[in-house]
Amino acid sequence: MRVLVVEDEPFLAEALQAGLRLEAIAADVALDGDDALERIAVNDYDVVVLDRDLPGTHGDDVCRVVARDHPGTRVLMLTAATRLQDKVGGFRLGADDYLTKPFELAELVVRLHALSRRPVAAAPPVLEHADLRLDPFRREAYRAGRYVRLTRKQFAVLHLLMQADGGVVSAETLLEKAWDEHADPLTTAPRVTVSTLRKALGEPDLITTVPGAGYRLGGADA
Repeated sequence: MRVLVVEDEPFLAEALQAGLRLEAIAADVALDGDDALERIAVNDYDVVVLDRDLPGTHGDDVCRVVARDHPGTRVLMLTAATRLQDKVGGFRLGADDYLTKPFELAELVVRLHALSRRPVAAAPPVLEHADLRLDPFRREAYRAGRYVRLTRKQFAVLHLLMQADGGVVSAETLLEKAWDEHADPLTTAPRVTVSTLRKALGEPDLITTVPGAGYRLGGADA
């Protein structure tokens, strides 16, 4: 296993590096966010042990880059904060695990091994199609960099279409996945939602209707 320890306190960073090496874990050290990004860009790390409060590029931004550009690399976030909302915020950034300071080296080692055994996700945390970006965890959608305000149903339908990666999604599938069991099977809700979703996303239209089959994402730039 190869690990990058990103910690701005030199003594702690060196202690972690030495301790991990004793556990047969190859560990590099970065003392700020800028150095971390440079190392992550050129090395294939299994896990990044990331202090959240860093000089230079903030730890949150480092986490975003890893989650977006290096889906095979896990992030174990370190912080002195103990509030639940801080931990939730870290996971929303793309962190895979969380460890609150102070901690024992033995616990860090166990968590690193657990992370290294996790299979790489089949799909990236952020889905992209043409100039459309969708973050399912944060419930955010962007078209050409512009934030698109969507209802819950519009977001669910768009998520299903993007997961299909250009494949056709039937109205029945949309109804099954985006509505609850109480939905009328004869309802026109999926068709209406697709129509309003088109308007929300703007031009050029990225949603193609396939007569008798359903809907798919298309577009000249796809």
